[in-house]
Amino acid sequence: MKLQKRNNTYHLRKRVPVRYQAIEPRASFYVSLNTDSKALAEQKAAAIWSAQVDAWEALLAGDSEEASKRHAAAQSIAQMKGFRYLHAPQVAELPRRELLERVEAIPETAGAPDKSVASAVLGSVSAPVITVSGALELYWRLAKDKTLGKSDDQLRRWKNPRKKAIRNFLDIVGDKPLAEITGDDTLNFRDHWYDRICAEGLTPNSANKDFTHLGDVLKTVNRMKRLSLKLPLSELAFKEGEAKKRPPFSRAWIEEHLLRAGALDRLNDEARAIMLAMINTGMRPSELAALTPDEIRLDANIPHISLAPVGRQLKTKSSRRTIPLIGISLEAMRGFPNGFERYWGGSASLSATVNKYLRGNNLLETPEHSLYCLRHSFEDRMLEAGIDERIRRDLMGHSLRRERYGDGGSLEMLSELLAPVAL
Repeated sequence: MKLQKRNNTYHLRKRVPVRYQAIEPRASFYVSLNTDSKALAEQKAAAIWSAQVDAWEALLAGDSEEASKRHAAAQSIAQMKGFRYLHAPQVAELPRRELLERVEAIPETAGAPDKSVASAVLGSVSAPVITVSGALELYWRLAKDKTLGKSDDQLRRWKNPRKKAIRNFLDIVGDKPLAEITGDDTLNFRDHWYDRICAEGLTPNSANKDFTHLGDVLKTVNRMKRLSLKLPLSELAFKEGEAKKRPPFSRAWIEEHLLRAGALDRLNDEARAIMLAMINTGMRPSELAALTPDEIRLDANIPHISLAPVGRQLKTKSSRRTIPLIGISLEAMRGFPNGFERYWGGSASLSATVNKYLRGNNLLETPEHSLYCLRHSFEDRMLEAGIDERIRRDLMGHSLRRERYGDGGSLEMLSELLAPVAL
């Protein structure tokens, strides 16, 4: 049994045995023992490890799946009899009249109460034992409605923060059954994040995202599997400070530095074209990276991009829009009439590539600037040119604060309005 002491608290770390690697995604089992006493830590570690081995053995034997099937069958029977399935302790707390209604609904078979109906309406079928890691695997299926229309890259980016939140929780609390998660467990998780915020200079937002995704996974499983658990997940969030605003690139900086002859020559062709296309369109890097040939209309009377949810979800309903191509953005898109194949798998490497290049070549106006700031620059230049808020919001893909009427203006009008803004 390997004990580690961190921040005056003992932790158990042990490699997952080969026998259980097919059902356990982690390479090692790690859990806080919540004590600074080595003797007590050794006692707790032995008990926790034994319980974990039992849980793995149950999974190998299929007990979890069978328990889930029995529980689902009991829920169906209770529903057919006109009752909501409640577990036995909840049934015992019902008013006498409601309890009698359940008892009277149990039919007799060969002179004896029907056991399956009795178990269902009186709640004697135990809920399946679902651990935290098991909840995550269930969540992917239970939350499928949230992934409709997502591309592979969008699905990856949607899954990753949820995986991270569960992994962080497992590291601190361990792979407990959901029914055994206590208020102390979630407070220990919060304390862990508080220590990280103080020690690593992180923002409260980092912790709050973990709390949100953890809650989403566990609450969804609790609700959809009708476990009726009271999960201690409320009031964990830290108070957040004012969010940092991304500063826009100034027009002068773009002209004198980013568009200086040779400044972007060593950036790969597709990343450079996407960056230049952003300058006069304000499009998100991910939107440009995912463009399909059908969305790029270079042969139209007014060359433009017609952004649509083709093979992916758009960020919001307002993101579906038509944007004229002018100036250097039009020139950049002429080189890639079919889109940017290099980045069709996802835009994460695009931003990393461009930001690394800009940083390494002293092309960032301040340390707070990044590729995304070109989008804010486009919005600021439209504001300075006196372009109407409705049109600015339409072009940026922002929602309107009131009901949206009409189409928002022709391409010819938009192109004329943007002419003074273009570089």
